[in-house]
Amino acid sequence: MTIDSYSSPRLRPPGRFPGMARLWETRRVWIIGYLFILPWLISLVIFDVIPFFTNLYLSLTDYSVGPVASAQWVGLAKYQEMFQDQLFWKSLGNTAVYLVMSVPLILLVALAIALLLSTEIRAVGLFRTLYYIPSVIPVVAGTIIFLWMLNTRFGVVNQLLLVIGLQPVRWLSSPDWVKPAMVLVSLWGFGAQMIIFLAALQDIPEQLYESVAIDGGGLWQRLRYVTIPLMTPTILFNLLVGIINGFQVFTTAYIMLGSGGGPLQSGLFYMMHIYNNAFRYFNMSYSAALSFMLFIIILVFTIVMLRTSNRWVFYGDEAEAA
Repeated sequence: MTIDSYSSPRLRPPGRFPGMARLWETRRVWIIGYLFILPWLISLVIFDVIPFFTNLYLSLTDYSVGPVASAQWVGLAKYQEMFQDQLFWKSLGNTAVYLVMSVPLILLVALAIALLLSTEIRAVGLFRTLYYIPSVIPVVAGTIIFLWMLNTRFGVVNQLLLVIGLQPVRWLSSPDWVKPAMVLVSLWGFGAQMIIFLAALQDIPEQLYESVAIDGGGLWQRLRYVTIPLMTPTILFNLLVGIINGFQVFTTAYIMLGSGGGPLQSGLFYMMHIYNNAFRYFNMSYSAALSFMLFIIILVFTIVMLRTSNRWVFYGDEAEAA
């Protein structure tokens, strides 16, 4: 049948008013659409919305896990306690230093490898797979491997340093080297950012590179005036994801340094401080306050990044609109 079922008078739903029939068809499409996304909506409410507001409520109470535990309303007392907690500021400072060191480095490495893998070389698919595989390896397994590699006496890294005439480094037992060690481990999973950069590079029109070549531009001019400007939306996305993941670093630090954060608590990150209060000290209300504060910090960072992105992020449709 070539006649559309909704425009055919014979197949139109019965009724004296055609307008009502069209309205019913529109609502039917909406209902079907909502039925398809209903499982996601249910999971969103159960696993995101309800826990979020429950956490917010607990942060305003005095609640500890126990057989006769009960939540007593204390208002903003836990937040006042937070700003007087030295470990709060120490964990926040450790996390900030880790972010400043790891996020730009991961972006640079991921972008550099993506640029290399976007060229026409033999077995490029094999190299892309090899660089991406570490990002899908379980975090626990990868961390245990690095725990062995960074061992002071028997680690592969220190053995290589001895071979080239350098002194071994106490990666996990010196307060000065704990954060660099964590940054080194974080480079293990740059494959996800690399794939995103690689996809964005494939979307850059080849005509733009040809225009630069006609004007006498070389590799640096292509990178500066074509590749980097058109990659800024992808850089912004990877930067936001990197900041969010950096604030939530936990598994690697917990396995390598323990819940105490290593020597002089130099590796006590914010998520570890939340974990300690929740599952070591069973101070759930204070842990909830710390969690909500983390949400506020990430939200502020995200808003600032998005509000200031118009100064350095270039979208291709802007030139067309102009």
